[in-house]
Amino acid sequence: MTRDREGGDLRTTARIRMRRRCVRAGCAHLPLPTRPTRLTARLRRTLWRGALTLTGGIRRTGRLPEGGCVVVANHTSHADTAALLAALDARHAPRIAAAADYWFATPWRRRICRRLAAGFPVRRTGGGLGDLLAMTEALRSGHAVVLFPEGTRARDESLGTFHRGAVLLAREAKVPLVPVALLGTGELLPKHGRLQRTRLTVRIGTPLPATVTPDEARDAVAALLR
Repeated sequence: MTRDREGGDLRTTARIRMRRRCVRAGCAHLPLPTRPTRLTARLRRTLWRGALTLTGGIRRTGRLPEGGCVVVANHTSHADTAALLAALDARHAPRIAAAADYWFATPWRRRICRRLAAGFPVRRTGGGLGDLLAMTEALRSGHAVVLFPEGTRARDESLGTFHRGAVLLAREAKVPLVPVALLGTGELLPKHGRLQRTRLTVRIGTPLPATVTPDEARDAVAALLR
């Protein structure tokens, strides 16, 4: 096992650093993000591809770049997470940002979100930036972190304003942002609606430098939605 100069496990050292960041940001009461493995990512990918095949299928265009990246996508449905886990390659072992006040509010939701959706909690009422920055080490290790910069599901197909957290995380980790467009998820599982058979499309765009603005990242996703 790789060790640092003082003889400590590097993974443990990284987790200590993340915990210190959480304490400074006021999010120490939340679970510390765990590093997903490629095996569990492959299992999740197989699970969700199989499930979406039964509901109409899924098609992907484009690929993620080598190394870590922050994925920014539109958000219209709870099916967005399933589509991303089915489409993104397992070598990045993606993690999905999830609303702490909803998906981590009860033990059973927390278990579902962690085990089936590779979710980690992000607060929407203050402290969310600290929650995001706790994923910096995972990004530097080659993983993908998926964010929905609108902050909530849209009521229709329109794309809302992007918050700055994704850009700040990419800058901190020194990794690119990758715009992704999800098409059909709003029809498959509408907000407050029932599941309907629909074919999905996931379009992965060209990586953007971490120096882009939230508006530029939004424009890149909007272009993929056309």
